[in-house]
Amino acid sequence: METMMQAYRLVAWGQPPELVEVPVPRPGPGQLLVQVAGNGLCHSDFTMGELPGEIGELLGWSMPFTLGHEVGGRVAALGVGVEGLAEGDAVALRSPASCGSCWYCSRGQDSACSGGLVGRGYGRDGGLAEYVLVESSADVLPLRGLDPALAGPLTDAGATSYHAVRRALPRLTPGTTAVVIGAGGLGAFAIQFLKCLSPVRIVAVDSDPARLELAAARGADDVVAGVDRDTVGTILDLTGGGAAAVLDFVGVDATIKAGLRSLRPGGVYGLVGAGMGTFPGPWYGGLPRDAEIFTFQGSSRSDVEDVLALADTGHLTIDVERFALADVADAYAALERGGLRGRVVVVPGG
Repeated sequence: METMMQAYRLVAWGQPPELVEVPVPRPGPGQLLVQVAGNGLCHSDFTMGELPGEIGELLGWSMPFTLGHEVGGRVAALGVGVEGLAEGDAVALRSPASCGSCWYCSRGQDSACSGGLVGRGYGRDGGLAEYVLVESSADVLPLRGLDPALAGPLTDAGATSYHAVRRALPRLTPGTTAVVIGAGGLGAFAIQFLKCLSPVRIVAVDSDPARLELAAARGADDVVAGVDRDTVGTILDLTGGGAAAVLDFVGVDATIKAGLRSLRPGGVYGLVGAGMGTFPGPWYGGLPRDAEIFTFQGSSRSDVEDVLALADTGHLTIDVERFALADVADAYAALERGGLRGRVVVVPGG
C-alpha cells in the first residue's frame, strides 16, 4: 500500500482548500481504512473554510482536515478487533456523526444528537482523498450490488431527502399533491422517493431548465419554472387549492413565502434548504391553517439504510457528474455554477 496520498484539505481558517500530499493513515484498534471510490460534493463545503477560527473551535473542529462527507469505497485495511468486514468489501460511510447513547440516539433520532457537530469532512478528515480512516465499524454500511463510486451521495443528499419525504408521508393520501421546490441533487432524490413511496401527484419548481428536465424524467408530473409573483397562483391551480406537502430544498425568502402560501390547510411544509431565508409575515393569516412546519439537518442511520435498500432494489436512479481528484477545484466550480444534471462525485484516480 502507498505511504503518501493526495487529499483536498482546509489547511487554515479563512483560506481556500488545497490539494496536498499527506501520509496514508494506518488503522488502530477498532478502526478501519477505506479506499475511496467516490465522494459526493455538497454546497455546505463552500462555507467551511470561510468560518472564523473561533467559530470552528467552538464547534470542536480541528484544523487542518480533509473535506468530503459523502463517501463510498472498499475496505483497504482492518484494525485489531474489527469484525464482520473483510478487505475488499464494498461499503458506504454514514455521513452524520452521533454519540449512539444519548436520549435522541436511543430513540432512533440520531440526526438530532449534539455529537453531530463534528464529523467526517467537517472537523475531521473526510473522503476527498485516496483513503479515509474510519473510527468505528458502526459508521460502515455494507453494500450489496451497488457501485461504491455512486453510493456516497445516497449517504447525505439521498438520506436527507428521504428524511423529509418520510416526515411528510402521513399527509400524502390518494388525490393529493406534493410540491418540491429546488429540483437539484436533493430535490431529484425527493421526487423519486415521493414516486415510489406515495400515491401523490408531484410538482417540481426550479429556475434551471436542465433541472426541470431531470425532474420530469425522474417522476414529476408537472414542472414550474422559477419562483416569481405568479408561482403561487400556478401551484394553487395545479393542486386544486393547495398542496398537501411542500418540501423546500432552497430555503430563501422567496421560496419560503411561496411554499407556505401554496400549502392547503392541514398540509405540511418542510424547510430543508439552507438558504438562510426568513418569513417576515404575521403568523395569523400569513401561515396556513392547522399546518405542520418542520426543519432539520442531516438524517438518521435508519434513513441511510432505507435509501441504500431502495437503490439496491432498483428504485433509485443515481445521477452523477464525475470528476477526478486532480480536478476537484473544477468540480466545485461546476457545482457553484449550476446547470448540472446530478450530484458531483469526485473519483480518486478517475
